[in-house]
Amino acid sequence: MDFDEIVTVLGRYPDTRLIEANGDVFAIHDPDFEERPRQSWATVVNSDVNDSASDLARPGVYRLNIGLPTGRYRELFPADAEHDATALDVLFPHPVYASYHWVSVLNPDRTWPSTRGLLDEAHAFAVRKHRNAAERRRS
Repeated sequence: MDFDEIVTVLGRYPDTRLIEANGDVFAIHDPDFEERPRQSWATVVNSDVNDSASDLARPGVYRLNIGLPTGRYRELFPADAEHDATALDVLFPHPVYASYHWVSVLNPDRTWPSTRGLLDEAHAFAVRKHRNAAERRRS
């Protein structure tokens, strides 16, 4: 999968709004098309503007970041361990936002089927969070 193919996949999720900034793309669950949308549930970045942990200055290298529910994140990474944030096609805790249960993969290829499943889970989580927030506002 290349950067543009990943963006196309993200854009196909229901009620997902894609916002581009600095060449990076943020997928946000935004069924109400809010003026100031909530946090993204997935991002695709291809520069070191936000952090340099993955050395995205390498030609053709991009990072897909995915926000997961706590339990799912802990299933994938049950304990602190060393991870190479520059390795291609390997799932690892996000180099900055792991504490918020974000995972990352550089240039997913062999990992695409499992990565696609994580995207499904992240989108479902974003939908659930949006619905819960809407219910709290109504009560």
